[in-house]
Amino acid sequence: MLSRLETWINKISDACGVIASILFVLLLFNIFYDVVARYLFSQVSIGMQEMEWHLFAAMFLLAIPYTIRTDGNVRVDLIYEGRSDRGKALINLFGTLVLLLPFVLLIAWFGIDFAYQAFDLGEGSGDPGGLPHRWIIKAVIPLSFFMMALAGVAVVIRSLKVLKQGDNS
Repeated sequence: MLSRLETWINKISDACGVIASILFVLLLFNIFYDVVARYLFSQVSIGMQEMEWHLFAAMFLLAIPYTIRTDGNVRVDLIYEGRSDRGKALINLFGTLVLLLPFVLLIAWFGIDFAYQAFDLGEGSGDPGGLPHRWIIKAVIPLSFFMMALAGVAVVIRSLKVLKQGDNS
């Protein structure tokens, strides 16, 4: 049952990675358009400039669950490298339960109200020609942090499986 849960969570994390990849390509096109419009046609669009940071923020936030899933996160190699599979699993388990999960769940929880307030107020850009509906990008914050928590649960399951199997180094 835990293996199926881990597989399901990994699929969600992989989907976050695919979405982040698509957002990266959209960001490239957006920047290309913005540069061409500015330097060849002397046209500046506040909305397109704001879209750059919206796309970048969403891309970055949604890439993190995928990074956690693929074990691409940064660690202190001095402590982690050279450890047995069991030692690495213990470090991953401790780091996820004590550091990752409490932090991401806290941000996700408070991020819900942050996004809701922006929605409730109808918050948009303060700049003329800027983007409306700022709540959309703010809603990505709690969503991505909940996805990070899910990815963390998959790390816990994976670590427990390694610990159950014993030392495989």
